[in-house]
Amino acid sequence: MCLGIPGRITAITDEARLMAMAEVSGVRREVNVACVAEGPLSDLVGRWALIHVGFAMSLIDEDEAQKTLEALRDLGEAQETLAAMAEGAKALEVQP
Repeated sequence: MCLGIPGRITAITDEARLMAMAEVSGVRREVNVACVAEGPLSDLVGRWALIHVGFAMSLIDEDEAQKTLEALRDLGEAQETLAAMAEGAKALEVQP
């Protein structure tokens, strides 16, 4: 299973290598934009893309990006809750 994380392309860093800077939840990372480059690379600045292992895999709109980020935050919170419940269950187990 692949998971693409929404990121906003903030700058083109190396046009010859099709590289750009993307911001993903406040973290900036250089990504390859070959999969989404259809015109001048400068047209990508400000656009949202699904980022996976250093590649911008597809362009998405801002609404979809925000919904996906919210779902990922909720998933993280649910995982934390499940982990806390598992720890609580361990604490209640009778030790021989």
